[in-house]
Amino acid sequence: MRIVAIVPAAGLGRRFGNDRKPFIYLGGRPLLIWALDALQNASEIDEIIPVVREEELLSCAEMVDEYKITKARMIVPGGRERQDSVYNALKSINSDADVVVVHDGVRPFAGAELISKCIAALDGVDGVVPTVMPKDTIKIIDQKNSLVSSTLDRSLLRAVQTPQVFRADVIIKAYEAAAEKNFYATDDAALVEHIGCKVKVVDGLYTNIKVTTPEDINIAEFLLSRGLEF
Repeated sequence: MRIVAIVPAAGLGRRFGNDRKPFIYLGGRPLLIWALDALQNASEIDEIIPVVREEELLSCAEMVDEYKITKARMIVPGGRERQDSVYNALKSINSDADVVVVHDGVRPFAGAELISKCIAALDGVDGVVPTVMPKDTIKIIDQKNSLVSSTLDRSLLRAVQTPQVFRADVIIKAYEAAAEKNFYATDDAALVEHIGCKVKVVDGLYTNIKVTTPEDINIAEFLLSRGLEF
């Protein structure tokens, strides 16, 4: 079974002051390298495809070489949205891929163990996503007047993370269908769900944070200072 990992890292970083998050240093090395290194260390992964902005292709290639990410033999230019970036990478993979893993380039602490768990859970379903139960109560609000419309049952909710793992034929079909209908979603699993396929959840990690705002880097640095292991 051939498994290819796609790592989208071409976002504009608007909530990060337009800085390029994947290239910000965390614990002495670029944030993106943490994500790539986890995939490098996962024995199931055969190939890694980072996706960055076109003007960053060369610097990303140099970084991949410096940190010995040997499974990254191709780097793909990103698109306008994250979904476009992943689709660019999907169109570049060989037809012999059996499984596709999509992992955010700004999630530094997934670790090889979580990646392996998600891949192992793919048997009998079309996709697998790691999730955690929200710690906060979630309310739906009326955006016109900021009043609460309803309060959701937290036990039925899950916050979704990456890596997300899919049968290659399914995720490709899902992306092609989304492109045809100009349908955009906030994660890859939603596209697979949209074409009626089965997505299973497994337990994720609360430490598998996504670096979205400057405060998140501070949290990541704190986790490292506490000896986080993954």
